[in-house]
Amino acid sequence: MKLSVLDQSPWAKGRTPGDAIRESLALARHCEALGYHRYWVSEHHNSDSIVGSAPEVLMAAIAATTSRIRVGSAGVMLPHYSALKVAEQFRVLESIAPGRIDLGLGRAPGSDGLTAHALNPYADAAEQFPQQVRDLQAWVAGTALAEGHPYASIKAHPTGDNAPEMWILGSSDYGAQLAAYFGLPYAYAYFFSDGRGVEQALSLYRANYRPSLRNPRPRATVCVWAVAAETEAEAWRLLRTRELWRVGFEKGVRHPLVTPEEAALYPYTAQERATVDALRAKATVGTGEQLKAQLTALAARLDLEELVINTWTHDHPARLRSYEIIAEAFGIRP
Repeated sequence: MKLSVLDQSPWAKGRTPGDAIRESLALARHCEALGYHRYWVSEHHNSDSIVGSAPEVLMAAIAATTSRIRVGSAGVMLPHYSALKVAEQFRVLESIAPGRIDLGLGRAPGSDGLTAHALNPYADAAEQFPQQVRDLQAWVAGTALAEGHPYASIKAHPTGDNAPEMWILGSSDYGAQLAAYFGLPYAYAYFFSDGRGVEQALSLYRANYRPSLRNPRPRATVCVWAVAAETEAEAWRLLRTRELWRVGFEKGVRHPLVTPEEAALYPYTAQERATVDALRAKATVGTGEQLKAQLTALAARLDLEELVINTWTHDHPARLRSYEIIAEAFGIRP
């Protein structure tokens, strides 16, 4: 089974947002050396927790400082942008790292409503997502737009023989059905929904898949939040950081990540404790062998050949080590 990475560039208390971006660059090189297959970066806006706001820029730096690992977006929130401009950005990225670029697309705002409006003031932007995907698919691949299209004469430069691999991202049936319609690979945000709805989404995707030239059969993955450590107790200690963040998230708070020790001192209310208990009940946490068993079972249940792993810790070395432990447990190699 292939293992890949989703990095959201989390900002940790006591360090700067710039540190978070540089830690992403270091983590990408680290995961390439460990043998991970892909390295995807996310897009979020106006958040003091997740500071990766421009995946296309971060991808360029990662692509230029790695040599083997696939580099992608998870994703570009397309309704904020012009499909042509995104096609041009990713054709440039494909020129930097030929054959290694993934273009993951999302419809969600990746922000609050006011920020989404500041990024694109057109109220119906999200409703145009299917049309944008259609146009982007042609421009990225270097094929002609449909006859009669108002932009049929326009090409996305730089042109070339290689093209980025497009993915549709989502956490609902909508994205699954859209990916199936366009014959594109599909990635389900399992960590975002705690796995709710994943079976139905994947079933809809596979049942309605329309083969395309590049993707003759359906191909899916899910992104799982996980943390590994030398001992199970240490892994659960590291999880405290995300527990407190999740409580804040439920209340609309987006603070930098705190240490496990600071999180342990937080006076949880009964309702907040219930949120933490629900998170812990479904958490993928433990030693390398424990995570291997959990992740292998998940992949088998969902009939997947690849899993994408997202890990947050307050301390950067602990995050590096978590990916090391998982790689060692699965025996992956560069």
